[in-house]
Amino acid sequence: MGLAKIKKGDTVVLLVGPKDQRGRTGEVLKVMPKEHKVVVSGLKLAKRHRKPTQQNPEGGIDTFEAPIHISNVALADPKTGKATRVKVATDKDGKKTRVAVKSGETISG
Repeated sequence: MGLAKIKKGDTVVLLVGPKDQRGRTGEVLKVMPKEHKVVVSGLKLAKRHRKPTQQNPEGGIDTFEAPIHISNVALADPKTGKATRVKVATDKDGKKTRVAVKSGETISG
């Protein structure tokens, strides 16, 4: 799936990972085209143990969303919510729109 087909704000489905993680959905927070990665809210949470600093005097454990490779997520179908491929179609005005392959629904954004 190309990077142009997944944009910030889209809902995506996780295709790989442990059985309890696979199939979970989340909203794309950030797209990193040069690295072929996306950051998705609530998926692939990572923790970092931080030492106390002047900016953060308490230190502690930070939890954040780590980037996921673009091939490991798929756009969620607007009709069913399941993973689907995306094609780009042009309407009669010549404007390009993203369309879900499974249902034929237009994807907003």
